[in-house]
Amino acid sequence: MCWHLATLSTIIIIQAVLPVNDGVEEKMFSNAVWNEATIFDFIEDDIFFEVLYPEELSYTYRLRQAKNFGIPFNFQKREYKEVRLVLADPLECCSVPYNAFELLGAVALVSRGDCSFVSKAVKAEEAGALAVIVMDNNPDNDELYIEMVDDNTNREPKIPAAFLLGRSGYMIAKTLSEAHEDTAIINIPVNLTSVPFHKLNQPPWIIW
Repeated sequence: MCWHLATLSTIIIIQAVLPVNDGVEEKMFSNAVWNEATIFDFIEDDIFFEVLYPEELSYTYRLRQAKNFGIPFNFQKREYKEVRLVLADPLECCSVPYNAFELLGAVALVSRGDCSFVSKAVKAEEAGALAVIVMDNNPDNDELYIEMVDDNTNREPKIPAAFLLGRSGYMIAKTLSEAHEDTAIINIPVNLTSVPFHKLNQPPWIIW
């Protein structure tokens, strides 16, 4: 990462940490050139996934991995190729989902709210999910990433967990619903180390 670029006088990064009711830290950056989700603001554990199907969603999405629970997506260099991404039912995933049979061997896409992030990971794991992605429950959120932290219940989910912007989660769920699809096909994680910033296939509704 080219940290020396961040010294340009045109770039100003301000970080604020705000307490959140469901036990997380919220971090928002204000950037004079782009919004907070720029290449300069990526933290070491941020990862990316790409949607292969449906075509309308075929972009690369940024995720913030859980801070202190679950296992990393790249644990033992594991990669999930052409894996299913399935919406949990109910979406909050505070109990074992009704569609647990569909989540078996898939990545669960769930919504923030009603219970802790650890609870969502535990229930997704009980349903047989390979990993869980928690989208913000604010569909207008296209810039505010949060750090999902342990809820101090001594539960230890053994699957990866990560946070997705609400805007991206909303667009994925909406597109699947309108296409009468219940599954997207994704690769996760994807390596963008050698990809130039201007060639990133980012969603049109998000400015990194």
